[in-house]
Amino acid sequence: MLLRSFSSRSDDSDTSGPGREEVAFIPTDDRGVDWSPEEERKVVRKLDCIVMPLLILVFIGLQLDRGNMCTLTPSSDNALTDNFLKDVGITQNQFNVGQQLLYLGIVLLEVGTLDGEQGIGQVMAWSLVSIFQTFQHGYAAFLVTRILLGICEAGFIPAALYTITVWYKNSEISARFSWYFLGYFFALASSGLLAFGILRMRGTAGLTGWQWLFILDGLYTVLVGILLICFLPENRDHPYPFTGIKYFTERERYIIARRVPLDDPAKLVKKHSISLRELRHALGNWKMWQHFILCLATIGPVTALNTYAPSLVAGLGYDRLTSNAYVSIGTWIQICIVPIMGWTADRTQRRGLVVVAGQACWFFLLLGNLLAINSNKSARLGILIVTLAFTQGWHPVNSSWLSINAGSPAERSIHMACIIMSANLAGVYGAQIFRADDAPMYHRAWKTTIIILAFGVVVGIFTNISYRVLNRRAAKKELAEGVELRRYHI
Repeated sequence: MLLRSFSSRSDDSDTSGPGREEVAFIPTDDRGVDWSPEEERKVVRKLDCIVMPLLILVFIGLQLDRGNMCTLTPSSDNALTDNFLKDVGITQNQFNVGQQLLYLGIVLLEVGTLDGEQGIGQVMAWSLVSIFQTFQHGYAAFLVTRILLGICEAGFIPAALYTITVWYKNSEISARFSWYFLGYFFALASSGLLAFGILRMRGTAGLTGWQWLFILDGLYTVLVGILLICFLPENRDHPYPFTGIKYFTERERYIIARRVPLDDPAKLVKKHSISLRELRHALGNWKMWQHFILCLATIGPVTALNTYAPSLVAGLGYDRLTSNAYVSIGTWIQICIVPIMGWTADRTQRRGLVVVAGQACWFFLLLGNLLAINSNKSARLGILIVTLAFTQGWHPVNSSWLSINAGSPAERSIHMACIIMSANLAGVYGAQIFRADDAPMYHRAWKTTIIILAFGVVVGIFTNISYRVLNRRAAKKELAEGVELRRYHI
């Protein structure tokens, strides 16, 4: 098992506690903590250097395999896309349908893969599908490979997010979610630069440039999948990888096993599978649907812009490969913004405000693109690059906000699947926002993204208010009845 979030295996020797000489100088506080802050910081740094890089590397592979098609998006000149549409034998609108099926495949099985069994088999499956896209020809083959890729990738991201919540305390999760999503943004930023070089390989070994793109991206995922199974620790109680490497001392293993359950006792419960009753309970929680709708409304415009940004830049008169390079600039800037937003959310413990602030920046930048639509190409290019830098910094924070407000491990896992399902469902409609009959200025597309995002901002504000109202009601009831009630993170 790769992402062992629900594993119940334990090792008595790992959690037997520290030696007498170690605890003699560190008294136990009211919470049962018998280690120093410096010891805990050292453990967290080790987790940051072991768990997070492995998860990030696989996320890079997942996004490269899923998103490399964006570097081949249609434009007015097929030569600018390495002749992908012509070689495969599809039209621009058929291309959009294929992108929809990719996200549909993910949505269909996102909840069905919640039990943490995602592993090397799943990584290998989607990497092989990516590689075999090399041999597609015709509309039917294009559609089949896109939906197969979505099905094979389904459930991996929520399982990884759940795994992070198992290793880290609630006060640490927003930053780590943001770090994890750096894999997505790094792939998004580098895909254009990689395409700039790989598409020039047309003719090498008798293959086109886009065929080499699928092959090399798929081979990368095979490699990181092997690294993941060999080096990712199993779980808190047994923090050893498949290879048996001992990353932690006995004292560190003791701290790892106890610190997260002491922070959130709900994480002490270990589940291997999710019952139908737990699924109904989690899906019946109306508070989850606020985050779901927020994500659904805000990610759709993101998907549309990420898919068609290279074509928008190419429409300004730049060649296709240069367009991919220009688009990557905005994403490289976003790589700096995302961890800052995650750190701010953990530092201030005001995740809702960070989410709405990120949405608002994204909204006003989209509006700027519409207002600048008749400006010179340098101005339009500049504002488009800045817009790409602020598309999704709020998304990891929204996911962590939902996660820490979950009432049980099963609910947390289901909610993580739902939030990723929402993002992929947004991709279904987002793939159809920029259409051929609206080119080259895309007036309708820009207006559509602005209207949808405005609704998302409203939902974000409502979500902030709802949690505050619930906490205020709980405080009044506590005062009246003298019973301690649950408070929600805002």
